[in-house]
Amino acid sequence: MENLSQIFWIFIIISALTPYLQQQLLRSARTRKMAELEQKRKSRVITLIHRQEALSLLGIPLTRFINIEDSEQVLTAIRLTDKDAPIDLILHTPGGLVLASEQIAEALLRHSGKVTVFVPYYSMSGGTLIALAADEIVMDDNAVLGPLDPQLGQYPAVSLLKVLDSKEMKDIDDQTVILADVAAKALRQIKDTVKCFLSKHMDDDKADKVAEKLTQGTWTHDYPIDCKQLSEMGINVNNDMPGEIYSLMSMFPQPRSARPSVEYNPGPVYPSGPKDN
Repeated sequence: MENLSQIFWIFIIISALTPYLQQQLLRSARTRKMAELEQKRKSRVITLIHRQEALSLLGIPLTRFINIEDSEQVLTAIRLTDKDAPIDLILHTPGGLVLASEQIAEALLRHSGKVTVFVPYYSMSGGTLIALAADEIVMDDNAVLGPLDPQLGQYPAVSLLKVLDSKEMKDIDDQTVILADVAAKALRQIKDTVKCFLSKHMDDDKADKVAEKLTQGTWTHDYPIDCKQLSEMGINVNNDMPGEIYSLMSMFPQPRSARPSVEYNPGPVYPSGPKDN
């Protein structure tokens, strides 16, 4: 009986430690892959990837977004990089805090060396703001960025302003009037910021038009903007995604569940042509 009890506790300890050990092995593999990519491209590689990754000993998933801690870490990485060295930033994020996103974008904009942002899948909202500060954006054929229209709680800023235009002032409650005032400021601020970033690569008139389109409610906040649309706006974007980026992304897994939602047999599949006689 005592042996069974010891086996039970050993099993519990191993089960508790396994997620932590797996995470450390995965972190080491990511470090090696990033070092290989840096050596190949002669650049500083920085990742800003938000997934639901198994955390702590209990393996509790945590939804992540761009926050102040992210901006501090990215700013530190940039500060430790020679001012003339290229920076490769890999972005995969639903967005996050405007303050944190703008801090990162401003730091990239001031960096003397070439800044390339890689978007293998998506980079929305604040992630788009960061991408626009780069000298070059590299996207997968199916990757997307998103609009930059400000959101005040659950309401788009541009929609709050339309309330003032559609009703008499006496029929609008005080809270809506206050929100609309903040919305007007937010729209002006984000447009000025985006225009400043774009002016590095295009003339002021074009930068103003593109900033207007991206920030003033042209689309819904989750509208996907693909490479073709960005190119038509005059943004320096291409689809020359290195294979190493996908390999690195595979090292940022989602937490495991009992049954995966997507399954396929690994390996390429080629179309079968007519057989030779």
